[in-house]
Amino acid sequence: MAIVGLLAMQADGIKFDAEEIEARISPQTAAAVARKEGAVAIVPLRGVISPRASAVANSSTGGGATAEGFASSIERMAEDDGVKAIIVDADTPGGNVVGIDEAAAAVYAVRGVKPIVVQVSGTLASAGYWIGASADEIVATPSSSLGAIGVRTAYDDITAALEKQGITREIISAGKFKGEGLLGPLSDETRAYMQGRVEEFYGMFVDRVAQGRGVTSATVRDGFGQGRMLSAAGAVREGMADRVATMKETLARFGAGPAQPQGRKLAPGRERRALALI
Repeated sequence: MAIVGLLAMQADGIKFDAEEIEARISPQTAAAVARKEGAVAIVPLRGVISPRASAVANSSTGGGATAEGFASSIERMAEDDGVKAIIVDADTPGGNVVGIDEAAAAVYAVRGVKPIVVQVSGTLASAGYWIGASADEIVATPSSSLGAIGVRTAYDDITAALEKQGITREIISAGKFKGEGLLGPLSDETRAYMQGRVEEFYGMFVDRVAQGRGVTSATVRDGFGQGRMLSAAGAVREGMADRVATMKETLARFGAGPAQPQGRKLAPGRERRALALI
C-alpha cells in the first residue's frame, strides 16, 4: 500500500529523492538512514548496493542501499557543522557497479575535512570494499570478512532450454552490435568485448582502492586477496583494513560512547593516520 500511495503522489507531481522514497515505502528502510551519536554521524551501508533506479525494489524486499542515496548522506553529513566525524556502518556483499565509484569519491572527498571511518560489522565485499577503501580508516569486528576485490558478470545461453520448450527465438536488430550477447553461444568478438568491459571496471576498482589505501595499483592486483575474502585479522595483515574493533569501541574513540579499548591491532604503517582520527 505504501508503494501505491507513493506512486499516486508522484503522479500528482510530488517529487521525492532516493532517501525519501526509501523512508516512505518501508519502515525498516526508514530506520536505516543516517543518524547521530553526539557529534558523530553514523551512515549505514547495508545489504546489496544498487543504483538509484532500484530504490523501490530494494525497499520492497526489506533491505539494500542505493549508491546515490549513500553518497548523498555522506555529503550531507560532511556539510553539517554539528558533525565532527563520520562512521559508515557497513555490512554489504557488494552489488551493481553503477554509481559505486561516484559513492567512493564522495567518501574520499571527506578526508581532510573531518575523520571518516568505515566500521565493518559482518561483511565488506566487492562494491562495498570499493567504497570503503576511500575512507580514512577501515575497522572490522573480529568475525567480519573483507575483500572480494574484482568484477564479474555472467551470460546464459538459453537456446537449449528454449528448444526443449518448442520455442525458436530470433533476434531482430539494427546496428552492428545491437543484437550481440542476447541469444546463442557468444562469438569470440563478443566475449572479448565483454571481457574488456569487465577489465575496465576492474581497473577503476583497483585504482580507487590503491588511492584510498595509499598503495600502488600493482599491490592491490597482486595482493589484497586477489578476489577472495579475508578475515578481519587477515585483512589487517594485508593492509586492507586498519584495526579490529567493535562499533562501540570505534564510537568511544570519538567520545560517542563509554570508554572502550581502542582496537586490538593496527595495520603496519597506518599508525599516523589512525592516531590523527582519535
